[in-house]
Formats: sequence, structure tokens, C-alpha cells
Amino acid sequence: MRRVLAAALAATTMTAGCVSTAEPASDGSPETTAPRIAWGPCTDIERPDGEPPARQDPNVRCGKLSVPLDYSDPGGEQLQLAMIKIPAADRSARIGSLLFNFGGPGASGVDTLDQAAKALSSLRARYDLISFDPRGVERSSGVRCGTGADLDAFTALNTLPPGEETRRAIDAANREFAELCRRDSGKILPYVGTVNAARDMDRMRAALGDEKLHYVGMSYGTQLGAVYATQFPGNVGRMVLDAPLDPSVSFEERTLAQTRGFQDVYESFLKACVKERCEVGNTVKRADENVEKLLNDLAAKPLKVGKRELTQGLASTGVASALYSEVTWPFLETALGQALKGQGGALLYLADTYTGRAEDGTFSTQMTSFPAITCVDSAERPDEATLRRTEEAALEISPLFGSEGSGGLCGVWPAAGDDEAKRVDATGSAPIVVVGGKNDPATPFEWAPRLTEQLGTATLITYEGEGHGAYLSGSQCVTRLVDAYLLDGKLPRQGATCPAA
Repeated sequence: MRRVLAAALAATTMTAGCVSTAEPASDGSPETTAPRIAWGPCTDIERPDGEPPARQDPNVRCGKLSVPLDYSDPGGEQLQLAMIKIPAADRSARIGSLLFNFGGPGASGVDTLDQAAKALSSLRARYDLISFDPRGVERSSGVRCGTGADLDAFTALNTLPPGEETRRAIDAANREFAELCRRDSGKILPYVGTVNAARDMDRMRAALGDEKLHYVGMSYGTQLGAVYATQFPGNVGRMVLDAPLDPSVSFEERTLAQTRGFQDVYESFLKACVKERCEVGNTVKRADENVEKLLNDLAAKPLKVGKRELTQGLASTGVASALYSEVTWPFLETALGQALKGQGGALLYLADTYTGRAEDGTFSTQMTSFPAITCVDSAERPDEATLRRTEEAALEISPLFGSEGSGGLCGVWPAAGDDEAKRVDATGSAPIVVVGGKNDPATPFEWAPRLTEQLGTATLITYEGEGHGAYLSGSQCVTRLVDAYLLDGKLPRQGATCPAA
């Protein structure tokens, strides 16, 4: 889990395309007014679950917006950002546009909004729902690093047993991966950070014709929203930040907090499993021992799954993937039960959903955009002593999830980083709503009050349930409070708390 544990939201495995490009001014000269988006029909393949994509609806539109590669040279080379729009159902009561970022960093907003459209029907009634692939993600000059086979090797790398041999293998893999990213995407790597993505969002606001930016950010999207509110406080409309990151934490602090979060949720999963007949074991202790033995066995001898293999690294990724939502715990139980009997297909499927691997062996940019954005968002480059201290402390917390975190890969990353995206202060902005979950494995609750305080204009809702993200968790309480703000401008009371769904 050393490479992917910190990812906040698994990318979808769907690959798709949008048509339409940004239009120049009518005389062909560069734009001198607000940027424009030329919306047109979307083109797509069918979703893996067989359901027709929302964007097959003729009312759903796709488009692209031109933004500078380098904002210090606004007239220079341009990037094309892919966007999607699901128009408001009640045009007479339309509030405006509502922009979403669903997390990552590296998840495709175009794909995720497509899949989440039904769950957002209350908001669609009065908003045009908008999302996008941020710079460096998928259709927006997505960061690419080698072939599918290269990524298969990288994601399959074992993280057990802890020790010098495993560390050397991981270090070599990190260096090789970073070199592939430099070779294949070197030009864009310095420019994919959150500060530039926030600038892009203000161009979207202007292109959409909105005076204020109404926004919902989830997971990494909370950092993006917070940075936007810091840069453009006067342009903030109704903003909700769900499953918040604390952008000020170091790589070491982030790694230890997330390791603790995943271990806590893993233990909750085991307790829930053994309340009834559990395929993993009949007690928490026995179930934990069985999983530990499974992973150690896989480190020595992977399970064959067709033409592929379930390694310990992939199995650990699969376990983490299913801990993001309580809804997937039953599937995790089944997957672990089957793997204990020598059948690794279900656990491998969970790993693939996390890493963005499709059945044909291609990958989304989740695994490549994530480190690209993470590493340029920080000037921190941990030395060997810091990495070993982090790893040892994390392994004390959790033998299953303990790692050196993202610091090892960022230490060899081919683009420099800076700390501008770590500084948050939204003084002067409209009120912002932050939603933090008490049992969120990927963005531990402790980060929610911290981000709320840093923003200076925010109100916190506490959700007491399980899972990563509260708004789409099924909690009617959270939905009611968030919708009341987004639709009617009604702020939740200070100290608002929602019970587990």
C-alpha cells in the first residue's frame, strides 16, 4: 500500500471521450473577454455495469475549455480541459452551475458525475451539474507513465515482509516509475498542481457565465476548493467540502493519520463480520490472523487468476479499496473468503477498481495523476531517515497498512514542488460548509476541524457513520443539511451532528 494508500477516491475503470472544443473569438483572434466553452454531444462507450451512461441523454453535453499551461505565460501554450454538463431539470427555478470535484487527485470528474447523476437528482432540479477532468487527469492532458504492463508491475509490487530487501525493491520501482513519468509526461508535470487547477476553476466559472462559483468538493476536492477560496474569496458562492483534507500536514503526518484511519475501519469491518457467520473467521482475532496469513502466503507465492496473479501488494490494495464504504464490506468478506480458499479473482477485481485498471489491461490516470499532483503540491522531499521513521511508526499502528506513504515516490519525482497549496485562508469568502466523518479511513476526522479553522469562514457538520465521504453515504441527515445550504442558502447550526446512516 506504499504507493496508493493515500489516494482519496478510487477512479472509475471506464474510458470515454468527449467531443467539442473551446471556440476562439469569431474573428479568429485570441479571446479578450470571458473564456468560452463550446458544448456538444458526448461520445462514449457503455459502462462496465451495462447501464447506459447518463451522457447518452441528449440533454447532457460535453465540451472543452482552453487554459494556459503556464499561468505566468497566459498567451503561450494552452491545455484543453474536458468538461461535462447535466442541465438543471427545472429551468424556471435554476440557481446556476454547481461544479464538482470528486477527489483523487486523479479521478475523472467527467466519468464520476456521469455515474453519480441519479444520486444528485435533488441538486439537478435547480442546478446545472458540472464536472471536469482537472489538468493532468484523463482527457485533460492526463499524466501517462509507461504502458499497461509497466503499471501492472508497479501496482503488483509486494510490501511484505518489511525489511531491507522489500525497501530496495520499492525504491527501485519508485525510481523507474518516476522516470517513465518524466519520459512520457515531462512537459506537463510542473504545471499540474492544485494552485493551477484552482485558477482553471475560476476560468470555468467565467465561461459558465456565473458571478459566483457554487462548488462541491469531496476528499482531494476539499483541498482544491479550499485553495480556490483562498485565491478567489470574493468569487465563492455556496461551497461544500466533504471528507476534508488538512493541506498543512506533512507526508509523515498524513501517512500516520491515514494508517490509523484504515486500521480502525478494518477492525470495524472484522467486528461487523463476526457478528454473523463470517467467511474470514469466527472471531475477530481468528479473522485477523487468517488475513495476515493470507497476505504473507501471497508475498511468497501469488495466486493465479487467469493469465494474471494476485500478489500481496494487489491483495492489500483490494482490502483498502473495500474499506472506503460500508456498502462494500460484504463483498470484501466474500473476496477474502474466496482468497483463503485459493480463489483470488474477487480480491483482484477490488484492486483493479482502486487502481483504475480495465479488463483490457489499460489504466485510467488515477495511478499516475495522483503522485503527479501530490508531489508538486509540496516542497517536502523526505530523506531516508524520515522515510524509515515514518514506516516504522506506521507498521506499529498497522502491519497491514503501514508504509512510508507518498514521501518515497515524491523524493525521486522529476518535477519540483512548492507549498502554496498548503496555505489556506478564505477570509472574505461567503460561508463554506465542511462535512467530516468520524470513521473515515482516508481523511481522518481530525482533519475536518483543522480545515474548518484554517478557512476562517466555515461551519462544520460532523457525521458519526462509517466510510469515506458523508454526502453520498445514504445519510438523510447529511443530505438534508447540505441540500438546505446548496438549494436555499440555509447554513447548518454550529456543532451540527448527524448519526450514522
